[in-house]
Amino acid sequence: MTKKPRTYTKQGLIAKLKEISEMGWISNGRHNNHGGIGNTLEDLLGIEENNLPIPNAAEWELKAQRLKSSSLTTLFHIEPSPRAVKFVPQVLLPLYGWKHDEAGKKYPKSEMSFRQTIHGNSRSDRGFKVVIDRSEKKILISFDAGSVDIRHKKWLKSVEKNIGLGELDPQPYWGFDDLEHKAGTKLLNAFYVQAEVKREKGKEFYHYTKVTMLQKFSFEGFLNALEEGLILVDFDARTGHNHGTKFRMRQDALPKLYEKATVIID
Repeated sequence: MTKKPRTYTKQGLIAKLKEISEMGWISNGRHNNHGGIGNTLEDLLGIEENNLPIPNAAEWELKAQRLKSSSLTTLFHIEPSPRAVKFVPQVLLPLYGWKHDEAGKKYPKSEMSFRQTIHGNSRSDRGFKVVIDRSEKKILISFDAGSVDIRHKKWLKSVEKNIGLGELDPQPYWGFDDLEHKAGTKLLNAFYVQAEVKREKGKEFYHYTKVTMLQKFSFEGFLNALEEGLILVDFDARTGHNHGTKFRMRQDALPKLYEKATVIID
């Protein structure tokens, strides 16, 4: 006989999460540290992956994260427009890149790198920044040679030789409509569960101490988080491989991306 899939009402899920929180410290159920918080919680709830089986007009997700973590969470991958230009491998890497740390060792001597994690609150030490143009409905990548740290003087000379020291032309960008659609399909309504973590005898234990119910993605909240430096754009490319352009988020910023955040357990 096929096992009937587990479903929850919102109130039933809230009651179950409170029960799990009251259990105190729980050992990692999968014996793998990466993703252990979410995996263990899924096992306790009897669900697969992070999709919550709540029969409802809207889809729901389970998002689990450790408290007091400085690591960034990847929201989604999306390359800048115009896509036909292939900005990262064909413009940013060859014209604004620098010698890879492993060039001549792990990679060929000619291996170049372009790794930048940037946002809208300030420029990086290489002069890059995220700029939001609400009138044109674009999120653009900007370069300002005057903001480059003195440590990168040699690199700046190579940029001047390659392309000059003006603004990126054309500037890579994401249109609001494309980005809102991408973010909206990734950032569904969510139960955001955070856990304290401890290690004993080489094993991780979790105490699920904070739960917030997040409803209706807010694109304006997303833009504000970019401007505040809570969401970042991450470029990670080398000559041999473009790892993809990612939008990433700082710890605790997720509630800012929704119109309604209801604290269930704090």
